[in-house]
Amino acid sequence: MSAPDPLSILEALLFAAAEPLSEGAIQEVLGERGEARLLLRELQRQYADRGVRLECSGRRWAFRTAPELAPFLQRADRRPRRLSAAALETLAIIAYRQPVTRGEIEAVRGVAVSRGTLDLLVETGMVAPRGRKEVPGRPVMWVTTPRFLDHFGLSSLEDLPRLEELQGASLFKQTSDR
Repeated sequence: MSAPDPLSILEALLFAAAEPLSEGAIQEVLGERGEARLLLRELQRQYADRGVRLECSGRRWAFRTAPELAPFLQRADRRPRRLSAAALETLAIIAYRQPVTRGEIEAVRGVAVSRGTLDLLVETGMVAPRGRKEVPGRPVMWVTTPRFLDHFGLSSLEDLPRLEELQGASLFKQTSDR
C-alpha cells in the first residue's frame, strides 16, 4: 500500500476538524509530505466551483458551504446564543481597542461591565484574556479570538469598518469629548 497523497491528507484533516485550522497546525500534520500553503491553495482551487468551498478566515482554514446554496439548507442542530446589547457594545469596544481592560471598556461605555457580559463573550468564544496590563492592580486585558473573525466572516481585524465609515453611515455618533 502506497503512502497517502498529501492533498488527500489535507482534505481529510480539514473535513474532520471541528474548528478552522491554522497553516502551522496543518503543516505539523503534513510534516515533510508537502508545503501547507501550496496544498491549501491547490485544494481551494479544486473546490472553487463546488457545493463546499475552502475558505481562509483570520489565517485559519475551513470548508464552508457555498453561499449561493444557503437557501437550500436548514440548521436543525442548534441555535446560536443571542448577544445582549451590552454584550455587543462590549464586543465592539474590544474589537476596536484591543487589548483593552474592563476599566477601559467601562470608560468608553460610560457604565459598568457586568461580570456576566464578559463571561458570555468568553463562553461564546468571541473574546479571551490576553495577559495583564503593567499598571497598578495588573488588570486583565481582553482581545477578540479567531472565532470572532470566523463568526463575522472577517479575514483579519483590518476588515472591520473604519470608525469614520460608521460615523458617515450614521451608525453611531462620536461624542464631543473625543
